[in-house]
Amino acid sequence: MAGRSCEGKVALVTGASQGGTGTAIAIRLAAEGAKVAITARSVEGLEQTRQRIEDIGGECLVLPADLSTPDGGRAELVPRTEAELGPIDILVNNAAVNGYYPFDQTTPANLERCLQVNLWAPWELMCQVVPGMRERGRGWILNLTTFSAELPPGPPFPSNKPAKGGFQYGASKAALNRLTVTAASECEGQGIAVNALAPQAAIATPQLVAAGWIDDTMFEPLDTMAEAALALCTADPNVLTGRIAFSLQLLLELRRPVYDLHGENLVDGWQPDDLPPVIARQEEKLAKQGWPDAYSFNRVHSPRP
Repeated sequence: MAGRSCEGKVALVTGASQGGTGTAIAIRLAAEGAKVAITARSVEGLEQTRQRIEDIGGECLVLPADLSTPDGGRAELVPRTEAELGPIDILVNNAAVNGYYPFDQTTPANLERCLQVNLWAPWELMCQVVPGMRERGRGWILNLTTFSAELPPGPPFPSNKPAKGGFQYGASKAALNRLTVTAASECEGQGIAVNALAPQAAIATPQLVAAGWIDDTMFEPLDTMAEAALALCTADPNVLTGRIAFSLQLLLELRRPVYDLHGENLVDGWQPDDLPPVIARQEEKLAKQGWPDAYSFNRVHSPRP
């Protein structure tokens, strides 16, 4: 279909096997015309994602790999993608290891795994794709991040996660945020956008919904994350780069309509005019837990409505 925003582009998306954010972004990019390579540990999950992409007429390459270890196959992801699909235009580092433990109960093994997946693997993949992007004069890199990377206010400190127990996950993502902005700065003027994207609140992934962790006041659908990701993966690199963006605030700032994962239908209740009360409701809940003005970030960001 002519006019799709990713027509003729190649994307590599990590962590796309569990039906969550990575899967949603991969499908949304494919719906916009991109040829998509996907990677994760689960071959079965990757094949399910591939089937969903092929069902909408997309092209998908499955590349199983374990990003938690240097010899888990991550060094081959970029060359294999480019050999099969062509030069990579879009890199989405979505794969992540989380977990909340008191800092003095975090084990070296857990910390190492978290840093390998959340920081080291994205850095390696970015280093591999940037030379080609520079040569072609275009490219988009998106790193998925989290509210847990923000510094909690205090004392007194909030009583909830991520203020408590957020060391290993938050620190690894804070480092990823710093890498994002540094890479954006060093790629400035070269046609390459480098951004990070965090959900405004818990994403209604199949796993969280099944576990009963999603309530009516602190969630957003996969569609909003996929739409915000698409915006950052297609934006003018001279205008939108170096952002640590939060999904709903970004969509509101850009006044961007939110479509379903196939890019066909508008998602009811999640359009720009619907978002200010959603953000306010989420922020109010955080304030009750001791985290006031949670979405008024002291850095470049989509402004608090």
